[in-house]
Amino acid sequence: MKVRWILVLTVLASSALAKVDLVTLPGRDQVQLTIYKSADLTLVRETRLLTLKEGHNALQFSWENTLIDPTSLEMLPKAHAGAIDIAALVYPPRVRNLGLWNIDSGRAGEVPVEITYLTSGLTWRAFYMGTLTPDEKTLQLQAYVRVTNNSGEDYENAQTRLIVGKVHILDEIAALARRQWPYGSPVEMPPTSMERLEQRDWSDVKTEATVTLFALDALADEEAKQIIKEGLSEYFLYTIDGTETIPTGWSKRLPSFDVAGIAVESLYKYDERRWGPSAVRYVSFANDDEHELGETPIPDGTVRIYRKNVDGHLSYIGGTNIKYIPVDEDIELNLGPDSQVKVEPVLMETRTENYRFDTQGNIAGWDEVQSWKVTVTNTRELPVRMEIFRHFGTPYWTIQNRGDFGDYAPDDAMTGKYVLQVEPRSKREFEYVLTMYQGTRQEEYRRR
Repeated sequence: MKVRWILVLTVLASSALAKVDLVTLPGRDQVQLTIYKSADLTLVRETRLLTLKEGHNALQFSWENTLIDPTSLEMLPKAHAGAIDIAALVYPPRVRNLGLWNIDSGRAGEVPVEITYLTSGLTWRAFYMGTLTPDEKTLQLQAYVRVTNNSGEDYENAQTRLIVGKVHILDEIAALARRQWPYGSPVEMPPTSMERLEQRDWSDVKTEATVTLFALDALADEEAKQIIKEGLSEYFLYTIDGTETIPTGWSKRLPSFDVAGIAVESLYKYDERRWGPSAVRYVSFANDDEHELGETPIPDGTVRIYRKNVDGHLSYIGGTNIKYIPVDEDIELNLGPDSQVKVEPVLMETRTENYRFDTQGNIAGWDEVQSWKVTVTNTRELPVRMEIFRHFGTPYWTIQNRGDFGDYAPDDAMTGKYVLQVEPRSKREFEYVLTMYQGTRQEEYRRR
């Protein structure tokens, strides 16, 4: 059951008897959805054209089977504001999911009003498709957003706006929507109160029309929409061009941007402590002008990367989730292990030497020396850039590198990092001798 709107028009006759007319409330002329990403929160703004009679009018609103927060309901006239007084929104006792607006009108006729409220159940998420060129030097990045409506209410021809950024709310909108009473009530509702309301004698009421049911469309309109983006304090606002119909229970995919020719760098990393014995592939670029981006932040979402071969066919490389990427920040996509590139470190020899003794003749310090051989194999048709991290387990060490080890530098107090290029279908080998200082030898190391 969807939101029900009934306009109840009351006119006082000279006989002091009240006459109540039930008329159909016109459908929405316009509706705007502002959907937040960081909270289950959507601001709805509706424009409707009410037909008011001079004097007292009452507008009945029911939110049954929806996730609307009734305490957030607001109404303002968009014309003739001096003649229209929206006095109060009241909630009849012992009646669930129903409110009544009291409207005093100094004129008869049509009056446009804007109704706003908060609801939950409308969500959106971003996802991306990246396609690498055959040489893997540039990337086409296509971005989409998927809007899902589980609010219990259908929204037809709605302008949709999406908010990126944190928002702090004191109460969960879904919890407010599901409360038995809008503001809580100590009075337990008799189980037959709704039945009594529905069985009320309406014989003295002139019914001019019935409540209009909204028809659902098949979402056949797949025309691409332009998304307009703009900064909004600590948030970022994406406004989707045109309108969308999003019935409850449906999801709809909307295009965000499509940028080709993004310069990227492919990189492999090997770190046993983080990923075990496999080399992990990364693709990196920046959200800036130089990389054909940089106009807006990039929302967090799922990225799937494909590679187009020389015949134009796509092959799936890998996927990952990304966090919110501000403008001018780097993006590094972890595409997972790649068996086409292997790193094989082998411990060739270990020994101890340079013993130090205490006054009782016990060993108090020594050097532990390890000799390692590292082989990097690239079976791909393209060259790869490698970063190899080696962890030493102590901050007291020195290292000697031999062979084709590329560039080397300490990464932190207990880690060394090698950076090297490996040509297609080739391998590189290097060795290093690691000396780790133990016991009193650490004191000598510090003095040096």
